[in-house]
Amino acid sequence: MKVIELHSSFGLDQLTLAERPEPTPGPRDILVKMRAAALNYRDLQVVRGDYPQLKLPLIPVSDGAGEVVAIGSDVRRFRVGDQVCPCDVPDWVDGAPTPEVVARRLGGTVDGILAEFVCVPEHAAVRAPAHFTPIEAATLPIAGVTAWHALFALGQLQAGQTVVAQGTGGVSTFALQLALAAGARVIVTSRSDEKLRRLRPLGEMDLVNRAKSDWSAEVLRLTNGLGADQVIDVAGGTNLARSIAATKLGGVVSLVGYLESQRAEFDVTLALRRMVRLHALSVGNRASFEGLVQALEQHQLRLVIDRSFPIAKIRESLEYLSTGQHVGKIVIDFEGAWSGGVGRE
Repeated sequence: MKVIELHSSFGLDQLTLAERPEPTPGPRDILVKMRAAALNYRDLQVVRGDYPQLKLPLIPVSDGAGEVVAIGSDVRRFRVGDQVCPCDVPDWVDGAPTPEVVARRLGGTVDGILAEFVCVPEHAAVRAPAHFTPIEAATLPIAGVTAWHALFALGQLQAGQTVVAQGTGGVSTFALQLALAAGARVIVTSRSDEKLRRLRPLGEMDLVNRAKSDWSAEVLRLTNGLGADQVIDVAGGTNLARSIAATKLGGVVSLVGYLESQRAEFDVTLALRRMVRLHALSVGNRASFEGLVQALEQHQLRLVIDRSFPIAKIRESLEYLSTGQHVGKIVIDFEGAWSGGVGRE
C-alpha cells in the first residue's frame, strides 16, 4: 500500500511517498480503507520536528475516516462497510487519562493515517455520524472531541449558559456549533472581521473583534458584568489571563492550545476570587467521541470545512494551515492519484 511518511528527518520537504505492506487484521482488529484526513496544528508541529523525541520513520497526521473492509474473527463492534474514525488516543476508552492510556497517539508516538489502509483494534475506533461524508467525519477525532469533552464532559454545559469561543479554527468552530445546539449563548472572538462574517450563517451569536477592543472587557459588558460560564482558550500566553478575567464566578476555562505562547501568566488572586476551574486538554476519550457523534446526528449538524486538498498536495495543505487563514477545518481527500508534489518514491 502507499503511505506518506517522514523517513529519516523532519520537515515539510521530507514528506515522502513510500510503500509498506498492507496490514492484516488480528482477531480483534479492523482494517480501514482510508478515505479522508483532516489537519490539526499538532500535525504541522510533528512534521516540522517540534517533537524531536518522536521516532522515524513515521506516518504523520492523526485524524481521518474510512470504510471497514475487513474484520478479525472476534470483532463485534463493527461490520464490513461501516464508516469509522480511528481514535487519536487509541487506548483511552473512558474515564480519566492515565500515563499508560495516553502513551500511544496516532501520528506521534505511533503511525498516523496517511496510508491507503490502517489497521486498529476495534476498541480504538468510533462509528462516524450516519449523515456525514468521509471528509466531514475526518474532522472529528481531535477538534470535535476536544470541543465536546471541554464543554460537556468537563464543563457540564447547560442551556442558557454563555460560552466564549476564541478564534475560528477547528476546536472553536466545533465549540460554537455544539454550544448553540445545546441552547447556550455564544460569544466568538477573532482578530478578523472577515472571519467573523463567515461565521454568521451558523446561528445567532455575539461577534467580538479582539484587535479592536479588550475582548475580556467586552465579554463582561455583554454579560452585564457577570462573565461567561465557559471560555475555550486556544492561545495560552497572555491570553489566559484575559480568559480568566472573562469567566464568571465558578466558571470554567478550558485551555486547549498555545497559539500565542507555550508560557502563560495570570493573576492568581483574580482566579481565586472568581473560583475559576482551569482545565487543560488536547482531546477526549472514546466515550466523549461517541457522545459527540450522537449529538451531531440528533441535531443534524454540518461542519465548517474551509478547504479540501488532494492527498498528493499534503505539503501545500500543511503550508496553508501554517498561514492561519482558515475558518473551520482543512481536509485531505484520499480519492485520486497519490503521486504529485509529495516526494520521491
